[in-house]
Amino acid sequence: MSAHVINGKELVGAYRTEIKDQVDRLIAQGVKPGLAVVIVGEDPASHVYVRNKNRACEEAGIHSEVYKLPEATSESELLALIAKLNADKAIHGILVQSPLPKQINEERVVEAIAPEKDVDCFHPVNVGNLMIGKPGPAPCTPAGVIEILKKVGVDIAGKHAVVIGRSNIVGKPMGILLLREHATVTTCHSRTSNLEEITSQADILIAAIGKPKVIKRRHVKPGAVVIDVGVNRLDTGKLSGDVDFDDVVDTASVITPVPGVVGPMTITILLRNTLEAAQRSAGLRAVH
Repeated sequence: MSAHVINGKELVGAYRTEIKDQVDRLIAQGVKPGLAVVIVGEDPASHVYVRNKNRACEEAGIHSEVYKLPEATSESELLALIAKLNADKAIHGILVQSPLPKQINEERVVEAIAPEKDVDCFHPVNVGNLMIGKPGPAPCTPAGVIEILKKVGVDIAGKHAVVIGRSNIVGKPMGILLLREHATVTTCHSRTSNLEEITSQADILIAAIGKPKVIKRRHVKPGAVVIDVGVNRLDTGKLSGDVDFDDVVDTASVITPVPGVVGPMTITILLRNTLEAAQRSAGLRAVH
């Protein structure tokens, strides 16, 4: 039995159409959502992401501004730009692309962004709100994974979900969002001694380790739903996930290929977070 391989283009395309409809309705009420993306330096992967985000904004009807700053930019220069964007009423979301050059303290930058404009959900205020279940933005990749599961008809409630990875960007918030959907959650990481034993009990397995093809068939319970968050560039130049797709595809019931699903859905949630920030700034309730 071969797994249902999720068609990212179809899934993401349909969701972006829903978002565009909501953007059009908001524009008709006199509010155009605006996103500012700031990139410092010449990291090639970051530039690709920023290009994709910019294109997605344009297609959704969201006003998009991209600030490309040189590698030598000082922390005070970046903070001054953030202060200007915080005060700009046409900008509802601010995203500073990481990694940042070593002379810039990432924590200070994150904390300088106004919480209501933090569409990445990195600000401590938003992380705290996420933890206690208050309304606000959800981190783009974990929220994207939840959206993928729902849109392919996976009932999360009551399932055993195993998350491999404990980063602040994916692993930790992923666990919180799964708990919110009433899953029983286990988090594994580099110090987990019996990884295979735990992952092979998962109804839903989410890999966010950052190492290519480490999750094999032996890690996966037959019929499990496997979501691969990893994006790793191989020596051949090709991209690979954390899951060995060819080894696992006949064991899982549902699987995401890499690239093509989690990445585009992450950008889609960024659009949704920007839309919702604009709705909140206009005193409107966000509609999912």
